[in-house]
Amino acid sequence: MADNTGRITLWGVEVFIATAEERSITAAARRLGASPSAVSQQLTNLEGAMGVTLLQRNARPILLTPAGEIFRRRAQNIMNEAEQVRAELAMSDMRGLTRFRLGMIEDLAADVTPQLLTQMADELTTCQFLLETGASHFLHDQLDARALDVIVAAEMGEALSGMEVHPLMEEGFVVAAPKGAVDRKGDVLRQLKRLPLIQYTSRHHMGRQIASHLSRQNLRLSHRFELDSYHAILAMVGQGAGWTILTPLALMRARRFAPKIDVMQLPFEPLSRRISLTAREGILKDMPGGVADKLRPILRQTIIDPALEAFPDTKGVISLL
Repeated sequence: MADNTGRITLWGVEVFIATAEERSITAAARRLGASPSAVSQQLTNLEGAMGVTLLQRNARPILLTPAGEIFRRRAQNIMNEAEQVRAELAMSDMRGLTRFRLGMIEDLAADVTPQLLTQMADELTTCQFLLETGASHFLHDQLDARALDVIVAAEMGEALSGMEVHPLMEEGFVVAAPKGAVDRKGDVLRQLKRLPLIQYTSRHHMGRQIASHLSRQNLRLSHRFELDSYHAILAMVGQGAGWTILTPLALMRARRFAPKIDVMQLPFEPLSRRISLTAREGILKDMPGGVADKLRPILRQTIIDPALEAFPDTKGVISLL
């Protein structure tokens, strides 16, 4: 294998950026999917090629030297230009695209992703597809770190500068309660308050969104359970252990519990979230818009129409954008 010592490589620059941002070789290795020893070797090679020390690796957390601060400002420009060149070469003939890194929210991974990738694979016959699934906040971090090209996830607020956003669908949060536990003709909120709330984890953005909304409504609801699994939450609701607040996408992920629960709209101010496709602006030209166009009919067929059939009370709550 050729010795790259003394050469500045794009991989070395990418490793430097990750280490500078994470302030840890172990965290940078995890982000890049490499081993800590490989990251350390790349940093050594880069510093050898530059003839300067860029990082104080003995510090905890790792610190940039004055030379490292200067190089960091230039390093991102190097990666931006390299990515722009790669995209322009690929976009001159989309069939020549060799790698596509997609991040997909876990809620859509099982039903939507296979259809999307199958369609794209038919068009991009020489392309390697890399899929990352996870929570929305994780995918946004990965996109910002340039570890992904495109993500499909819940919006986290105002889009960051330099990102293009293609809205796909909007869904409101709903109540899931034990079958027959709530009389819809009565005071729904009062009846719910008699039951414990089984809360979606506040470690995720969606859980924090729910908690903040309840706080704005001046609602203090007793809860003993805070879980990160839709299946576990709805299993407990189905057993009569309490009620919960989730989205239609969450209900569809655990639809086998549908016969044991009643779904109804929130008995207070509505709350919703938007699922969008996000990419770095201008890098992949019109490809993100094309992917969004492919996704919308898939979402209608596999998510929206089945959700309306399985949970009629989600009518007007979930819609395509």
